Amino acid sequence: MTFNLTSVKTSSNGAWQGDNPLDYAFPLLIIQITLVLVIGRSLSFLLKPLRQPNVIAEIVGGILLGPSALGRNKTYLNRIFPSWSTPILESVASIGLLFFLFLVGLELDLKSIRRSGRKAFAIAAAGISLPFTCGVGVAYVLRATVAGAKEAGYAQFLVFMGVSLSITAFPVLARILAELKLLTTRVGETAMAAAAFNDMVAWVLLALAVALAGNGKGGSHKSPILCVWVLLSGVAFVVFMLVVIRPVMTWVGQRCSPEQEVVDESYIYLTLAGVLVSGFITDLIGIHSIFGAFVFGLTIPKEGEFARNLIERIEDFVSGLLLPLYFASSGLKTDVTKIHGAESWGLLVLVIVTACVGKIFGTFFAAMLSKIPARESLTLGVLMNTKGLVELIVLNIGKEKKVLNDEVFAILVLMALFTTFITTPTVMALYKPARAPALPAQRKLQRDSPSNVKAKTKDKLRILACVHGPGNVPSLISFIESIRGNKKSPLKLYIMHLVELTERTSSIILAQRARRNGLPFIDRLRSEESHDGVTVAFEAYGQLGRVKVRTMTAISALHTMHEDVCQVAEEKRVSMIILPFHRQSRGDGSGSGSGELENVGHSWRMVNQRILKDSPCSVAVLVSRRLGGGSKRITPSSSATVAKGVCVVFFGGPDDREALELGGRMAEHPEVKVTVIRFMEEQGATPTGIMLRPSPEKCSDKNYSFSTAVMDRAREKELDEAAVAEFRRRWEGMAEYTERVAKENIVEGVVTIGSSGEYELFVVGKGRFPSTMVAELADRSAVHPELGPIGDVLASSGHGVLSSVLVIQQHDVKHGNEVPACKIVGGTETSVTATVTPIGTSITTTTVSV
Repeated sequence: MTFNLTSVKTSSNGAWQGDNPLDYAFPLLIIQITLVLVIGRSLSFLLKPLRQPNVIAEIVGGILLGPSALGRNKTYLNRIFPSWSTPILESVASIGLLFFLFLVGLELDLKSIRRSGRKAFAIAAAGISLPFTCGVGVAYVLRATVAGAKEAGYAQFLVFMGVSLSITAFPVLARILAELKLLTTRVGETAMAAAAFNDMVAWVLLALAVALAGNGKGGSHKSPILCVWVLLSGVAFVVFMLVVIRPVMTWVGQRCSPEQEVVDESYIYLTLAGVLVSGFITDLIGIHSIFGAFVFGLTIPKEGEFARNLIERIEDFVSGLLLPLYFASSGLKTDVTKIHGAESWGLLVLVIVTACVGKIFGTFFAAMLSKIPARESLTLGVLMNTKGLVELIVLNIGKEKKVLNDEVFAILVLMALFTTFITTPTVMALYKPARAPALPAQRKLQRDSPSNVKAKTKDKLRILACVHGPGNVPSLISFIESIRGNKKSPLKLYIMHLVELTERTSSIILAQRARRNGLPFIDRLRSEESHDGVTVAFEAYGQLGRVKVRTMTAISALHTMHEDVCQVAEEKRVSMIILPFHRQSRGDGSGSGSGELENVGHSWRMVNQRILKDSPCSVAVLVSRRLGGGSKRITPSSSATVAKGVCVVFFGGPDDREALELGGRMAEHPEVKVTVIRFMEEQGATPTGIMLRPSPEKCSDKNYSFSTAVMDRAREKELDEAAVAEFRRRWEGMAEYTERVAKENIVEGVVTIGSSGEYELFVVGKGRFPSTMVAELADRSAVHPELGPIGDVLASSGHGVLSSVLVIQQHDVKHGNEVPACKIVGGTETSVTATVTPIGTSITTTTVSV
């Protein structure tokens, strides 16, 4: 059926009046957007384990919605994506594309390109010239083989083919580098600079191709003088933007600096209008409107608040809602079924091989001539072979100008998909940046023996504390204040703000600013970062207290966040990492609440679990309830608040000894009252033989895990007694020590202490190698198994415990392997045998005397 677009109405009168909403423009557009978003997000979730950028999922989603898959059903295609709706969908998508290219211009820093020097320029030149030449060669084959390819003008077809094979998708490359933590390494910086050069040349070539293309058919007979006028007008536009508009935007950026109390919204609105006007001018010239938006983005100053405010205003709406529509419209034009027969598939393989060989080897040889090592040179070649969004833009313009027919368009879209898909796994296999060798470090708080106490007390205690956001700050400052020690044993504090890396433009820019050489960067009161409330709070605390504070920001994907934390802990030689629990208090901190904790994200729980497993030092997980007042306000005065009452619950074992050592340090604070409660087995009681055996049917997320290490129980008992004796000797008169006989129910005893309200903070060991008493809890249903049995009891809601809890895991490589275990009661045995072994290995047994 043929539709006259002028007769299409915007909205319907409703189904009750007999109107079908799908026959009207706006309701149909809503359905199309919803469908595109659902398909794209679903595919993105499925491809996430492969560490693919979202652009892959969105392109594949567009192809699935088009005639290649779902569109083969004509009823669906004519109802959901009728031909009359195509101009409306593409118009909305083009607005998103226009502003996305503006964001790309914002992301591209011309100063960094100038700083990169001749090396990046040479690599970019080789990475463009060789694949462009190869593209021209492939164009001959395609024109001679593909039916209908000769209908386009000869010159514009060659230029479009050359550009499509030589281009590098700068935005996609930046996201892949950030994901792999290579964004600010030498390889990453060189790749970004070369890709920026590549992008600039590609846009010039694209402008040339558009100028030559005209309306596609017959474009080769276009007047050469007209093409020259188009190109000269484009050059004049670029010069005007960089010479006239750029100083104006710099002045606007200064007017919107952090020193100004209020950012004038009119500047934001005028800038957004400037994007549209720039796009209109380049379209008026005869160059695609996206070129104008891109150049306007280059004129915006990258430093300061103005660029950040612009990004915050538009990036979610553009990248999350409008841009996927562009991929959908591209998918509707891509018909993979046009590639049929051995000849067509052979052409696809030829295009892919030519694109990869030309780009990778061109970059490789140029990098080798620049004296870059072979492995890094090859990695650069693979990175520069990234296609994606920019490639799709070129191909869509070529199809719009009728330079590329359906079959050639489908071949080039699949080539772009393949080259982008292989980038991440290939780079991961080829290149791992070299890390500096770790220096010897004291990896735990507990001293090896009492004889070296004097030597150790002069050492500076180094702690790495992680925060997710402002909500973690008050409790962490209060805890740090209570362990800051005295002048004889000073504290050096490293604060790491953990920020999730997303595909947002602001996230990539922040990652570039906050990392150096692939590592989190230490902020030193830089005015540019002064807006970060977490950084400001801890730097203020460091100035008010007797603590040296260094703040840093780690921006990574959550599944690799633990690598940053562990690596910094290794390099800074810290003795302990402090992690915020993945659940936060709901109350106001007054202690009058129920003690329930609100989940802030399962992914953060996984980050904590990975750090506990791979940490090079001791780890403490802070479950915050009353500590720090529970307030989310960040003020320097928070440094004066400490936990007045601290209780160390001691059962025995390496983790409990580490908790005891930390409690001793807290006893040095004049305002902190430390009480050690040691649970002892009842003398003369009949021992019950308990064995802990690996339980394959148990899940580690729902059951406690215990160490597989073989330990000498007699030796452990001696170390426990020595640790307690040393604590009582050193902190006599400063801390209280009591012993309690463990009755039948350990949980009741712990809950009774926890719900008494006498203590604001409990310090307990995780208990990976449990005492006989803790082993009794092995079969208990776990709520938070990563906290260990005792920590889980105190942190779980429903027990009336309103105090904060600190669960400590002492560093020991022998304890690295943990498995869920089940408890087996042996009846009337004279010893307690803890048998824990990983599946598939020989059983190891440790006898515990009772």
